[in-house]
Amino acid sequence: MCRRLAASLLTIATLASCASAGPGLYVVVILDNSGSMAERMPGGGTRMEAAKRSLQTVLDRTPDDAQVGVLLLNPPRIGDDWLFELGPVDQQATRQAIGQINAGGPTPLGGAMITASDALLAAREKNRYGVYKLLVVSDGEATDGNLVDRYLPEVQARGLLVDVIGVAMAQQHSLATRASTYRNANDPASLEQAISAVVLGESTTDQNDAGDESDFDILEAIPSEVAAASLTALVSQPNTPLAGTGVRAPAGVPQSPRAAPPVPFPGGQANQPQPEEEGGGFSGVFIFLVIAFFIITRLMSSAGKRRQ
Repeated sequence: MCRRLAASLLTIATLASCASAGPGLYVVVILDNSGSMAERMPGGGTRMEAAKRSLQTVLDRTPDDAQVGVLLLNPPRIGDDWLFELGPVDQQATRQAIGQINAGGPTPLGGAMITASDALLAAREKNRYGVYKLLVVSDGEATDGNLVDRYLPEVQARGLLVDVIGVAMAQQHSLATRASTYRNANDPASLEQAISAVVLGESTTDQNDAGDESDFDILEAIPSEVAAASLTALVSQPNTPLAGTGVRAPAGVPQSPRAAPPVPFPGGQANQPQPEEEGGGFSGVFIFLVIAFFIITRLMSSAGKRRQ
């Protein structure tokens, strides 16, 4: 129920944001190209081949206002984690880059989450409004699991959506119960469908949630004081880069090279948020709260009529 409530509140945030500023979609895909992705997948071909084909098919359908970036867990060159950085989709360039991906190496997911999240936070600092997602496509557990455990709450505290797709896994990924959404993909067709649902924004509902109750049905039952407190929390999300939070791996756990340097805010000193334009932050929050209040009021009114 808590996860459904969180998803519902994010729905309010998205609706309010869409109404106030016509936002785009910002997605960073963390693509697992570890050695196990070279294994066969039910339905034909390897897991890596299916992932590459599915990702390219989805990117070919990406709307013009969307921005997408792809990170590899095992880049061909050290220090060059991005297959292509977060930005508008150049289909010709992405097709060439995706075609060169090979499987081989470990699964350093924690470090990649830091890099991906900081790119999304920098985009949000610049653009303010929009839907910001981190998509993990993987067939196994992280080899730096302690980093994942430590940084995932930091990612979620910043209001970023974390979607996970488990590729031909014998059991659910450990992130299944902690991510915003989790989907199993046991064949190429379901993998393409899952990537499409996240990248194209076709679904924000956790497929593991039981029942057909809609987000608006759930919102009708939320007391107004609870909704108000939740909305206040949503609009106060920090935008500090993860690499500057001081979070470190436990003793004996190797640090990810991606986590070492602080990530500067665009045009400013490292780890120091820049002052907002006069009135900009307040007006955005005010518009958000007004629209959210209107939505909740309408829902509560509708609920009252139904009970009469």
